[in-house]
Amino acid sequence: MNKVILMGRLTRDPEVRYSQSEQSMAIARFTLAVDRRFKRDGDQQSADFISCTAFGKTGEFIERYCHQGTKLVVEGRIQTGSYTNKDGVRVFTTDVVVENCEFAESRAAAGNNEGAYQAARPEPTSAAGDGFMNIPDGVEDEGLPFN
Repeated sequence: MNKVILMGRLTRDPEVRYSQSEQSMAIARFTLAVDRRFKRDGDQQSADFISCTAFGKTGEFIERYCHQGTKLVVEGRIQTGSYTNKDGVRVFTTDVVVENCEFAESRAAAGNNEGAYQAARPEPTSAAGDGFMNIPDGVEDEGLPFN
């Protein structure tokens, strides 16, 4: 079984390209800074910087709603590969292929991290009588950011 679940923040805005095939597909590449769970005595908190790639609808979601500093939970699989660079040296790669992702904090919880939500949706207006939040105006026309 090959399954990965990570929670971290985007180190910069995702890089998104579209395939040149008949049906163009989004390919989003980004790096997540994932805090290590434990730290040694006297050491600062350390993080691992994990390369991630998302395809299709997941890539489009990341392009539209995620920016530097956005805290995400991603689920996917590890994929390794290699290529030969322009100097003739073989380079080995390890990436997480993202199959699912979601926000790990609300806009309010982000606090000083407002830059992460520049293109986010407006806040829902109020709770309906059944406990569900109302959908903000204009969202129905653009479609919801999930399947």
